[in-house]
Amino acid sequence: MAESANPTLRVAIDTGGTFTDCVWLQAGQLKTLKVFSTPDDPSRAIAEALAKIGAAAGVTLLHGTTVGTNALLERKGARIALITTAGFEDVIEIGRQARPRLYDFFFDRIPPLVARDMRFGVHERIDAAGRVLQRPSDAKLAQLRETVLRAQPEAIAISLLFSFANSENEARVAAALADSGKPFSVSHEILPEFREYERTSTVVVNAYLQPLMQSYMEKLADRVAQVEQAARKKQRERSSKNNDAASPGQEKSPSQPRSRIFVMQSSGGIAALESAAREPVRTVLSGPAGGLVGAAAAASHSGFTKILSFDMGGTSTDVAAVQGESSAGNQSEVAGLPVGVPMLDIHTVGAGGGSLARFDTGGLLRVGPESAGADPGPICYGRGTQPTVTDANLLLGRLRPDRFLGGEFTLDLERTRRITAEWLKKQRSRLSLAQFARGVVRVVNANMERALRVVSIERGYDPRDFALVAFGGAGGLHACELAEALAIPTVIIPARPGALSAFGILVSDVVKDFSRTLLWRFQSQVPLAELQKEFRQLETAAQKSFADEHWQSHRPIHYEKTLDLRYRGQGYELNVPAKGDIVARFHEEHQRCYGYRHAAREIELVTLRLRARLRTPQPARQPLSSKTTRAAAQRASVTRVAPVERARVVFEKAEITPVFERSQLSPPRASPTTATRILRGPAVITEYSATTVIPPGKKFWVDAQENLIVQLKDQPLSRKR
Repeated sequence: MAESANPTLRVAIDTGGTFTDCVWLQAGQLKTLKVFSTPDDPSRAIAEALAKIGAAAGVTLLHGTTVGTNALLERKGARIALITTAGFEDVIEIGRQARPRLYDFFFDRIPPLVARDMRFGVHERIDAAGRVLQRPSDAKLAQLRETVLRAQPEAIAISLLFSFANSENEARVAAALADSGKPFSVSHEILPEFREYERTSTVVVNAYLQPLMQSYMEKLADRVAQVEQAARKKQRERSSKNNDAASPGQEKSPSQPRSRIFVMQSSGGIAALESAAREPVRTVLSGPAGGLVGAAAAASHSGFTKILSFDMGGTSTDVAAVQGESSAGNQSEVAGLPVGVPMLDIHTVGAGGGSLARFDTGGLLRVGPESAGADPGPICYGRGTQPTVTDANLLLGRLRPDRFLGGEFTLDLERTRRITAEWLKKQRSRLSLAQFARGVVRVVNANMERALRVVSIERGYDPRDFALVAFGGAGGLHACELAEALAIPTVIIPARPGALSAFGILVSDVVKDFSRTLLWRFQSQVPLAELQKEFRQLETAAQKSFADEHWQSHRPIHYEKTLDLRYRGQGYELNVPAKGDIVARFHEEHQRCYGYRHAAREIELVTLRLRARLRTPQPARQPLSSKTTRAAAQRASVTRVAPVERARVVFEKAEITPVFERSQLSPPRASPTTATRILRGPAVITEYSATTVIPPGKKFWVDAQENLIVQLKDQPLSRKR
């Protein structure tokens, strides 16, 4: 996709379970739009959003998708064939000896994505040093091709033993199947790293998603083109009415920019449509990655670099810990399947605004992971019949019925009360509506608190050193209670919180990741000359990849080089930057992670990693003045702000609570670097994309960067948090 010299409308769209969120830059202003998702075909909601935006003169669409994630979770991918070294056909099923549930005798392992009769062995062998011991003959390859195609796979995965050390045999197998008409995934192209189980699993996941993602991307491109064609037709009709004549050949004018589509990757960067269709395994955490990028960017604008991100949407909640810039891990698990491509370290739980409440057989209240989704949705949306977290917040007064989506959509409070009361009666529950709703909120908060503990306390981080950045349509409703439970001193609600994932996609760079396993050993000095030679080969591959996608050469490529290191004899590695005193960095990181170091032990360099990045121009922000500190904000005088209404809201008890429009709290435009109005809770703050609930007694204000800051502790806060 070549970059156009003509400016196009740049739109970021994140497809969620309930809403599809859109963010775009128009005349220097960030705009936001939410439309209901269409789970049966996500591209329909995207087309609807683009039509409402009015994308007539070409559009650069940056897309966060859940298509791959949902296909894995629901096991709705392709029928695939796996070709591997003869004798290793069952590696994908044997896996590792680790038991996810050690004491559960009835636990069944997650079955592999490829059935036993769809695994085929090829007689070849390469040793660990990359020497070819046996080449597959042409006759055997022809026979293999015939056998595989007879099985009628929809996609093919190829992963041979030690192909990361020498790809010759794997390339021969791929060449034999090149004209099969089936999409195929080859391990030395997707993940040239050791550990055959994880590598094979990654390639299998990629093949499993390929036909579905390719079909979806083609459909999406067609819908975008149709929207543009319809919009241009309307433009011509208006022009014809104004000028009494339409300009001939306008629709096919070469001066009109062509639309381009990019897809958010799990690593936190965007990739061209063709790359995403070819390697869909890199998109399985597409939407959550956008949220984490957006959260880190928004918090940094207000001087916070250590954050816990909390993204609560309609069906799930995604949490992560960030210190400085968001970083990607190289070994993850999605739907119980190992995936070895870079992914941001995000933990997901089935708790969202649409999570269904129920009573189990013992009479205990449960919430999620089942969700009402977009269809039928919560009761208050007009079609649902079982209570959800959103319904509970409405019953507690925390959601204002006539201020949802800026008043464009009215929540049905009376329907919610009636159907929830009937449902409770059927469950033989004696709880009042308020007691039930408060219980739902407490249960879902407990689920999300456990998730935050996973990414903080269980990984050696003290939550008291972090700020909680809450976003998603439901994040602001629960953030303060979660922060209090974990003693987190500050909550940040970014601007446009319900569409922050889309904003993160909008500001994400174009990113490509490359890696190679080496298995070098050294004591105290890294062989720098050899190391730089290997990195130059990865840089050459990166430059070729960008050139193949026709990126303009004047844009510089930024390289981030890291190394996977371990002490000799260890089974897992630590990733450290390939700069400065690498050995000292590794010892320090090992000390931080595990509490000890072995300075005299031999070190193994396992894998080189290169991240190639093309920077994306960022939307203009107000500069953060040194005068605009949180200490200054705390000393600022309280200014009276008239609420738009007062409502009965249930916290620990019911309180008459002021309701503010967030725009009322913005800093004065005449002095954008001064501290804004400081208020105290309780309060409900409404805006187009989300609602925020402030508990009684807590200070809050909107800073010069348009972030809503909630101070939960009456103590000075360091800007270095």
